[in-house]
Amino acid sequence: MKICRRAKRIEHIDNYYQIECDCLDMRIWFLNDDIIRIRAGFDSSFEETSYSLVMTAWDSVTDEFMKNERKRIETAESELTDSETEAVIQGKKLRIIIHKYPFHLSVYDNEGTLIHEDIPGLAWRKDSNSRRMHTSRIEEDDHFYGFGEKTGNIDKKEEFLSMAPGDAMGYNALKTDSLYKHIPFYIRLSESTKKAAGYFYHNTNECTFNMGREKRNYWHRYSTYTADDGDLDLFLINGPSMKDVIRRYTDLTGKSILLPKAALGYLGSSMYYPELPKDCDDAILDFIDTAHEEGIPVNGFQLSSGYCAIQTDEGIKRCTFTWNHERFKDPAAWFAAMKEKGIIVSPNIKPGFLLCHPLLDEMKKKDMFVRTDPELPEDSDENHDGYAIGTWWGGEGLFVDFTNQKTREYWKEYIKDSLLQYGCESIWNDNCEYDSLINKDSRVSLEGRGASIGSLRPVMANIMCRLSNEAIEETFPDQRPFSVCRAGHAGIQRYAEVWAGDNLTSWESLKYNIATILGMGLSGVANHGCDVGGFYGPAPDEELFVRWVQNGIFFPRFSIHSTNTDNTVTEPWMYHNSTPLIRDAIRFRYRLIPYLYSLEYRAHTEGLPIMMAEFLVFQNDANTYEEGTDFMFGDYLLVSNIVEKGETEHTVYLPEMKHRKEVWYNFNTREAYVPGECVTLQTDLSDIPLFVRSGAIIPMANHAVNDLIHDDITALKILFAPDISSTFTMYEDDGTSNDYKNGIYLKTEITVEAGEKTKIHFRHEGSYESKVKEMELDVIHKEKSPYYILLDEKELPHFLHRRKFEEASEGWYYSQTLRSVQIKYQNPKKDHEVTISFEQFDLIGM
Repeated sequence: MKICRRAKRIEHIDNYYQIECDCLDMRIWFLNDDIIRIRAGFDSSFEETSYSLVMTAWDSVTDEFMKNERKRIETAESELTDSETEAVIQGKKLRIIIHKYPFHLSVYDNEGTLIHEDIPGLAWRKDSNSRRMHTSRIEEDDHFYGFGEKTGNIDKKEEFLSMAPGDAMGYNALKTDSLYKHIPFYIRLSESTKKAAGYFYHNTNECTFNMGREKRNYWHRYSTYTADDGDLDLFLINGPSMKDVIRRYTDLTGKSILLPKAALGYLGSSMYYPELPKDCDDAILDFIDTAHEEGIPVNGFQLSSGYCAIQTDEGIKRCTFTWNHERFKDPAAWFAAMKEKGIIVSPNIKPGFLLCHPLLDEMKKKDMFVRTDPELPEDSDENHDGYAIGTWWGGEGLFVDFTNQKTREYWKEYIKDSLLQYGCESIWNDNCEYDSLINKDSRVSLEGRGASIGSLRPVMANIMCRLSNEAIEETFPDQRPFSVCRAGHAGIQRYAEVWAGDNLTSWESLKYNIATILGMGLSGVANHGCDVGGFYGPAPDEELFVRWVQNGIFFPRFSIHSTNTDNTVTEPWMYHNSTPLIRDAIRFRYRLIPYLYSLEYRAHTEGLPIMMAEFLVFQNDANTYEEGTDFMFGDYLLVSNIVEKGETEHTVYLPEMKHRKEVWYNFNTREAYVPGECVTLQTDLSDIPLFVRSGAIIPMANHAVNDLIHDDITALKILFAPDISSTFTMYEDDGTSNDYKNGIYLKTEITVEAGEKTKIHFRHEGSYESKVKEMELDVIHKEKSPYYILLDEKELPHFLHRRKFEEASEGWYYSQTLRSVQIKYQNPKKDHEVTISFEQFDLIGM
């Protein structure tokens, strides 16, 4: 075992600092003013081989592959001061103290707050099994969030977490660990200082996090990160805001891809349809028609792998890049029919190929697979003509090596020839955890350098998704790519919409899947969701299904998908008496699309989540620090869905806010509530408890939307709560193409200046012409009706009768029921301003 105890020499070399210690070498970069990289190698050449980073200050083996994504920057200014017992590296915002004996690092922000400290004697270790360990100081009131895709509670304080992704079929939403993703990033939030810092361990090996679960009398409280191999490569990210930590982490690993708008609609799916013995194509078209007949919007279908289940020498087997023509008679005609109905189809493809696969020999000749462990004898059962054998669906198989450049080109051609040529425009990358390839010493290319599969398993899914996007864009240059994926490493957000795999149908899954999605958002992955209704198990009962849909409509990825064990199929109309509730919920999601799509754009540009943990918005309210069921949808809408069976009284805590004037409003009744208190509501099965905060700006469609591909939103309703000044950027584009990259988009910055004369400014950027013709502003104002309202300099007519207001093309009306000002006018499609005067008007003394 090696334990780093003493720093011998510290020097500044090129753009980093080199620390020579008694059993390791360490390098430190001030990547920018808020991100420090600390890389410790026990036996490393410090070779750079990252598939994760899109911002670097060094050369890498993967630079050629990443050239269109990666940005090279100059490191930030810093200065080294050395002495006999310690050295100090001072940057603009961060300061590192290097304690030479016992060796450990302390990092302070520019206010003198300690944001990280190693534990002397435990900090940097390599054990007798060659595992690398880094141990950090923590406090009793610290909270820990993120870690990618995790089950259980939102706060991982005193938990032990592993990252060894696998196919966790029917997992326990409270206890199973690991799931499908490998994202070694977390945020530490101090309850005493209210400051946050981020920890990204840049390593693709299996690892664990002990977040204070163990305690030892000889050391201060600590957490420990342990990796099976590789370097201890920590990117320490300054806050103090959690939002800034996420922004900076996604500067490193990439922002979420901007999805086609239809990807935010309801994505239908079930393993039932593609597994029918014949005419699956007709059955799926009938499913779409039924949804339309029921008045339920739908915009996607996730096509499970039954479409490629074909007859082989070993029976019917799933074989990626083939078609079962009994089930799908004419794929091109079927894709065309689905597209006409407004449906994006995402066929399932997998990186494993059975030994009986008809394309296996051809792919072996192209050297596309992971190679066997060179230490194995030639006659080993794990060796198939030099390729590594693993367990696969239906038998043994080989696995594609995506770190090989030639393989990547071949793979794209297979996607084009078997799917895209028929009109397919989306791909579902599945079963790409590589966990069934047990021998971790099997070899992959790593751009010709060579490496073990054990060190690179998590990045295979990332590369696979990038390839499906490239294949789509090469085939349809104007089409915005849409890839779906179950697995992934840090950076998967750049390529795909992801979901938390094959969840169990249970009330527990409904409840704890929320924290799983929130944790992914905190880990930089905005486009995430869980199968609504549960994937595996008996059908959800009626109450559970309604509650799950009412919750799922706020998931960035909204899909009802199942393989029920009781021979049923989970569909929106499965309970006749509750179908109206399901319909209303899904239609409400579609009405929220202007808000949701704007949040999608924010995720793409800033890296922030769509579904947001309450403490991300209300960081100063410690009462939110363990809340993983209620959440914010954007910054303005609090969702407190019912996740307990039989609940008729629902209690929700409404977080504290900064300003004295701020309050909470019931979304439906506009009843006002005091922040920092609990509210109890009487509820029935139709209720979706929603609350609007002061400052809210929430754009919505003001008419039914049934299809995000063919239907334009022509009437917009914006909900305002102008107790305080605020701003929101509404984003529009065509929703399907890449034209937005060329400036063909419309960003409308909506700014509210609160006061006796409340002003609402609309400022536009971009050349896209909005399809919105009619504007309606719904302005909550409990105190009184306005005196007058101006559209720019023009006074709008005041209506005292509701019907006459509704019949008019412009004007305003004060709703006594909602205590809100309702204003409508034709969209001027230019910068404009609405002034609402709440000045006192003395009618008697006039």
